[in-house]
Amino acid sequence: MDSRTEVLLAALIKEHLVTGEAVGSRVLSDRFSHGFGWSPATIRNVMAELEEAGLVEQPHTSAGRIPTDKGYRYYVDNMLGKAKLSRSDLKAIDDLFAMSDIDASASPDRLMETASHVLSALSQNVGIVISPSLAENRLKHIEFVQLPDKRILVVLVSTSNIIHNKVIRTNDDLTQGELDRTANYLNSEFSGKSLSVIRAEIVELMTEEKALYDRLLQNAVLLCERSLEGEDASGGDVYVDGASNILTKPDFADFERMRDLFRTFEEKSRLIKILNECVTSDDPYSSDVHVVIGREHPASSMRNCALITAPYRVGSNDRGGTLGVVGPMRIEYARIMAMVNYMARLIEHRLSGATAS
Repeated sequence: MDSRTEVLLAALIKEHLVTGEAVGSRVLSDRFSHGFGWSPATIRNVMAELEEAGLVEQPHTSAGRIPTDKGYRYYVDNMLGKAKLSRSDLKAIDDLFAMSDIDASASPDRLMETASHVLSALSQNVGIVISPSLAENRLKHIEFVQLPDKRILVVLVSTSNIIHNKVIRTNDDLTQGELDRTANYLNSEFSGKSLSVIRAEIVELMTEEKALYDRLLQNAVLLCERSLEGEDASGGDVYVDGASNILTKPDFADFERMRDLFRTFEEKSRLIKILNECVTSDDPYSSDVHVVIGREHPASSMRNCALITAPYRVGSNDRGGTLGVVGPMRIEYARIMAMVNYMARLIEHRLSGATAS
């Protein structure tokens, strides 16, 4: 794309982001005919080229043009510099955290709940934060509490002080004494390791002949396996704020499309899958901001949306979670990308502080 075409595409997108209306060639002609010396015919020709390339489209006959998801993709990849948050946005973030009484002593789940609210409030879209999964959290302390009907409450505190509670079922009748001995064994021998690593190491121990019939090891493997069941699919906890903001967007006037989107927000495992797919599989520790636009979404309910996400991690070795903003394709890409990146680093900093303390 030559520079003239890029300039016109950028101008069209910026105009549409502000007005929400289709942009006619006359609007662009008024802007460029004097300063650039482009004739109205030249501008119409370039607009036709953009439409032929699939970067803009006419919502209906005789209307101006609006950007397509392909147009927004080109804009994000090629025409946005490295955006920084404005002073007013930084101040608003500080104010919102202060209003929520979030300080260094706040619990991680409170921090993530507030972060989703801040993302929503500042973007006027939907803010989402996903906590690290139980499978990948490193063990600081674990307890097993006997419940009726062969159920057991697992309480795991990670090294980042995130508390996970999960009820599991077993076929074996385990006494509270056996549960306490197993928890003490895991706490003393495997502190700082994730449950998935602990399970693998215990299974390796059990291959040694002397440990084949060790009841303690068998219980430890059993309880680790039950605790990890479904964790790969379900991930951590999900904090969603501002779903009602969608109701104010003219981009979501279609009732069926809006209902499908609300269903997606309500389904934890589906939402986690969508956000985690944004993180590059070859580098799960990348701190890059990821943008998925329109038909790039595998989920049909998201194909009128832009999803801007960033991963965060806790400590130098722990895998973390993901946070992001969901909105219409007509969204302030540069500002929201800067906001999401800043919030991810803020959560990392605060959780690292909680770990150190």
